[in-house]
Amino acid sequence: MLARLPLVAQFGSVFGRLSSTEERLLASVVLALAAIALAALVVPFLLRQCRRLVARRYLGGAIDDFVGQVNGRFPVTTPVVLLLRSLQVGICLVTALTLLVIWDQQWLVRQSAALVRFSLADALAWVFTGVLVVGAYVGMGLLEDAVAAFSREADRMTAHQEQIVTRVGQIGLLVIVAFVLLGFWGVDLGGLLVGAGFLGIVVGLAARQTLGSLIAGFVLMFSRPFEIGDWVEVGDEEGVVTDITIINTRLENFDGEFVVIPNDRVADRAITNRSQKGRLRLRVEVGIDYEADPATAAEVATEAIETVDQVEETPSPHVFPRDFGDSAVVLEMRFWIEHPTPPKRWRAQAQVVERVKAAFDREGIKIPYPQRELSGRAETGGFRVEDGRGEPVRPDGAERDDSTD
Repeated sequence: MLARLPLVAQFGSVFGRLSSTEERLLASVVLALAAIALAALVVPFLLRQCRRLVARRYLGGAIDDFVGQVNGRFPVTTPVVLLLRSLQVGICLVTALTLLVIWDQQWLVRQSAALVRFSLADALAWVFTGVLVVGAYVGMGLLEDAVAAFSREADRMTAHQEQIVTRVGQIGLLVIVAFVLLGFWGVDLGGLLVGAGFLGIVVGLAARQTLGSLIAGFVLMFSRPFEIGDWVEVGDEEGVVTDITIINTRLENFDGEFVVIPNDRVADRAITNRSQKGRLRLRVEVGIDYEADPATAAEVATEAIETVDQVEETPSPHVFPRDFGDSAVVLEMRFWIEHPTPPKRWRAQAQVVERVKAAFDREGIKIPYPQRELSGRAETGGFRVEDGRGEPVRPDGAERDDSTD
């Protein structure tokens, strides 16, 4: 019992001599003032001196980094502050115990001891648990900082990969700490693992699509088909990648809408990345009249394209006849832009069309409208040639009407 400890017995023998109320009141005031001075002035001063001495002789390197992490993540419970608060609480408890003895209230001490009866081993176990939990929390921060530092030095690690590695490492650290604590407190890990195995089977059957997206997220992390900020086309969806998680990928399309695609659907569809190379080739078609010279038109179009600011000089623009159209010879104009984005592509295409149209108008190169010629054949009762002039007429003698629409 706490009341039978030698310290309490000594308190009782010393302060039991105080018989009058005035003596006990005076002793209580003196004790309270001494406790306040000790807790508020003496103990903080001694701890500051000890901290400076230890920091000057022993702290540095990894220990100093660990203390910095604790200070950053637990600003109220740093080691020095925690020790100070513990000593202050201890002074308060001793003062309260002494006041109870002074005022002859030992029965309250005995009842309190019965309520908080625990062994030293239990106290150490709880202290170890608290230290391990705090260490795990600080370790998660250290792991995040270490991965971020490695990512800054490694060019091939993306922000998505950094996030995945950090989260997986933190989860692994928490699992290890949980198993250590369960083993320390005597929990049967074998039965727990068997139950977790059955639970995993049930969850796997109930959430097959989610698990598929989870596995696909890891596949995307290592294959790296795109990164945040890339302009991609996934199946029928096209837009800029705004977020990549383990479960899904989010795009912002050109209408300002956000499209969330599960990673399992991303992994089994064709992915077109227009930003990965850093440049993009665009193609624009134009038709010229059959009477125009294709080589001259191609030269004029090339010179017009080269005046567009968004078009790169290397590789140089290229224009060539591609096809015989119904009403025109089709020229295909190919040119490159750097750091492609949808707005830049649209501006480049618009300026190329404007410049080529203006250049063709100056050189008298006609861009014909679609035309269709209607005619018939003599053997099918259509047009036939009569008299010496060679003018086609209809079988009933009406002249031919050559019209176009």
